[in-house]
Amino acid sequence: MEYQEFLDYIYQRHSGNVKLGLDRMLNILKAMDYPNKKTQGIHIAGTNGKGSTAAICEALSLQYGMKTGLNTSPHLVDYRERIRLNGKNIELNELISTYKKWESILEENEASFFEITTAMAFDIFYSNKVDNAIFEVGLGGRLDGTNPFASTVSVITTISYDHTKSLGVSIEKIAFEKAGIIKTNTPVVLGKITTDAANVIKKRAKELHAPVQEYGKDFSISNIKINEIGTSFDYHSPKLNLKTVRVNLLGKHQAYNASTAITAFIMFLQQTGRKLNKQKIYKALSNVNWQGRMQIISSHPTVIIDGAHNEEGINALKNNLIDIFPNKKIYFVLAILRDKKLETIIKDICSVSHKIYITKNKSNRAAEIEDQVKFVKLYDKHYEVHEDVMTAVKKAVSDADADDIVMISGSLYTISEVIKERTLIIK
Repeated sequence: MEYQEFLDYIYQRHSGNVKLGLDRMLNILKAMDYPNKKTQGIHIAGTNGKGSTAAICEALSLQYGMKTGLNTSPHLVDYRERIRLNGKNIELNELISTYKKWESILEENEASFFEITTAMAFDIFYSNKVDNAIFEVGLGGRLDGTNPFASTVSVITTISYDHTKSLGVSIEKIAFEKAGIIKTNTPVVLGKITTDAANVIKKRAKELHAPVQEYGKDFSISNIKINEIGTSFDYHSPKLNLKTVRVNLLGKHQAYNASTAITAFIMFLQQTGRKLNKQKIYKALSNVNWQGRMQIISSHPTVIIDGAHNEEGINALKNNLIDIFPNKKIYFVLAILRDKKLETIIKDICSVSHKIYITKNKSNRAAEIEDQVKFVKLYDKHYEVHEDVMTAVKKAVSDADADDIVMISGSLYTISEVIKERTLIIK
């Protein structure tokens, strides 16, 4: 079986078979002899920031010389991004052989696309005897396919509105779903989360006798500084104080993500009997491997891609543009998914944009161009309409002067199209 044949097969047979619930996953893992219970690691949920936090945890783990697995979703270009071993995408032969090994079990249980990927990750990480398996939740937590992971540390990064049809329409309901990853007697790290959401999570943690490390109470950051090469901050906790930590990811929100990751990793070291080393933390944070988040891909003009796709993410993006690029003209290429709060998102985008290039990505969930246009018109902004993302990007780059900014965002689907064709946008 070749790679493309494998991809065509699982997309055709399984991509539409998506529903929350654990019965199928538990049956598959039982047949695999429960690799999910035989591996230590960090389990990360949250509305935003969980992917970046997972990548930072991976960098920390690798700097400590640990054999490390990372399972994230979605991928941007290559399906193999979803399963990384020691910082590299899973080798094709191991991916295919793992699928073939369990194909009959996956078929018998009518496994979804996500369940197939997650189950393979559990098996691959166990087979490779990783020291630290890092799993990013796909959707929610309580009923997510990653939930059966017997994690060493649980992490919840942020709580805000997203996927409300599946997770609920209130912050408290969304927090309850995210809190579903908490395991009995397993430490929990909470990122910068609102009081109402934190109270729901802490209540669940107390029921399960899970000790909590909470941002603002047990750890914090200060002195955040951002420029075009990264983000620096000071980290404070009773166990560790770090001055001028630099993470090679752009944006104030990445300082909060990094502090959550550092705290989770410290807890992992404690739980697994390993010693803390300050210098390794400093070095690891300058080598995080995570593309598509405030990533500069070209200069003159500066072209940036960012996967922000909901209210909280776009608001963070807006603030980062103001902080990093004050007084710059921003040409914004926009393609959102239709199940997002378009009016709120577009209002934020309009507040920082000189001109907006409205388009549509290739996802079957893409918002229609006319639905985006009607909200842009509310804010009296210059705009153009283009039928596809790359045409919009090339026009924005052409219109911008050398010291301007071209910002491309609205969905991970949007930026994945740009990454695949990035050589075409250089002026």
